[in-house]
Amino acid sequence: MRERIAGQIVDATTRRIFAGVVHVEDGRIAAIEEGGDGGAYLMPGFVDAHVHVESSMLTPAMFAAAASVHGTVATVSDPHEIANVLGDAGIEFMLADAARVPLKFMFGAPACVPATHFETAGATLGVEATRRWLNDPRIGYLSEMMNWPGVLSRDREVMAKIEAAKSAGKPVDGHAPGLRGEQAKRYHEVGISTDHECFTLAEALDKLAAGAKILIREGSAARNLQALWPLVGTHRGRVMLCCDDKHPNDLVHGHINDIAARLIAYGIDVFDVLAAACITPVEHYRLPVGLLRLGDPADFIEVEDLKRFNVRRTWIDGKLVAEGGSSRMTVAPAEPINRFEAKPTTPADIRIAARSSRVRVIVVDDGQIVTRRSVEAVKVIDGAAAADATRDLLKIAVVNRYKPARPAAAFVQGFGLKRGAIAGSVAHDSHNIIAVGADDASLRRAVNAVIERRGGLAVVDGDQTHALALPVAGLMSTQSCGQVAKQYDLLETAARSLGSTLRSPFMTLSFMSLLVIPTLKLSDKGLFDGEKFAFVDLFA
Repeated sequence: MRERIAGQIVDATTRRIFAGVVHVEDGRIAAIEEGGDGGAYLMPGFVDAHVHVESSMLTPAMFAAAASVHGTVATVSDPHEIANVLGDAGIEFMLADAARVPLKFMFGAPACVPATHFETAGATLGVEATRRWLNDPRIGYLSEMMNWPGVLSRDREVMAKIEAAKSAGKPVDGHAPGLRGEQAKRYHEVGISTDHECFTLAEALDKLAAGAKILIREGSAARNLQALWPLVGTHRGRVMLCCDDKHPNDLVHGHINDIAARLIAYGIDVFDVLAAACITPVEHYRLPVGLLRLGDPADFIEVEDLKRFNVRRTWIDGKLVAEGGSSRMTVAPAEPINRFEAKPTTPADIRIAARSSRVRVIVVDDGQIVTRRSVEAVKVIDGAAAADATRDLLKIAVVNRYKPARPAAAFVQGFGLKRGAIAGSVAHDSHNIIAVGADDASLRRAVNAVIERRGGLAVVDGDQTHALALPVAGLMSTQSCGQVAKQYDLLETAARSLGSTLRSPFMTLSFMSLLVIPTLKLSDKGLFDGEKFAFVDLFA
């Protein structure tokens, strides 16, 4: 049966707009007929060029139902998070759950499981496992190569994984925050084709000069669009758009369509925007996604205008999957899988015996996952280094979720809590339990609330505990985006009531253990300097 959809047709590849009719038959574009009265705009669907679905706290099927409402028809998805928890079983879960819905997920083979050997993870995927996944037709690329020191030193295992991707004819994604000049050149010359970690225009230009394509990230915590947006107009075909990590209360309101609208507001030509948002990721990753051309899969959207990109309808393979702000996908909850062996903490577990009155402190900047460092005088009570909420000098702890072990503890500034604590089992990249608190008792209660639920997020305020359970690997809920977003909004409101001024306190918290992003971070094994790539003493 042939379907006819009339409108203003946006031919993003030839940079034309004309009134016409799109004919869809058997899931493909059977004909494009010029002429008619026009109407709303028909254009290629949006592609998120790099996302960790797990960070939405939704399973792939639930993510698809939410993202397609905003015109997303495909994602380039790195299952790195669940792989660090559950290994092969986690990747299989993501593939199987994604196969339940029409949205086109291209999953990668995680390159860094564990991300580093400086933390406890739930799995190890070596060269043979990586090669096996790269030879799986369901896997489209080698996921972000986070071990940039290993690339620069030409580490044997790192290079073997890159060569495995080349042998399979699949691209290699990059992850090299802050690398400039000769280091950027040396990183990308081995065949690493992208980078999504640039936070300055100068860094992005160095990586472009080294041959990389730049993915401009605008997620819930890391937001680099304001620094990098000119590239969309100056480097057409070498720039893509991504969210990387997007929480459910943000996904409810928009996805790549929001980034596209902001680029239009910055004055970028609409066809340059669509190149980054639609065409370049399809071409770079060889996605089986149509671009509204004759014979293509019928993956396209209807939008009200080419400024705000408010999406009316979304089609994938000719099937109407979203309309009028609602998903037409019927998605049943997934069956959870998990690994959670942590035991409740005691007061002694998070006590820090004071060996000096001065400590190294992680300093957080809102909207960045890169941190700074400082050295501060610490308050000492009964021989223990203690948090001081009056100076925003809070205690941070990371608890091994894979086996009972003594937590690591340090100090952080920038969260702004005046009282209470927040905690979660979403903690990049190994997803141990991470918590920040204004006092030890609140910190311990928040950690134990997460342990009690075998994964989730928690806010403690006095004798009140608010929590969101994440039964799938301690990372994802089985509920819909709307349901999870509502609960998550309540948690963020509770966190802000404690004094936090961060735009996304839980997303920021989740990156405080991401050791491959400078400067200071905390793993379950101790305080880590991401520039020296080594542990450092808490006491200065």
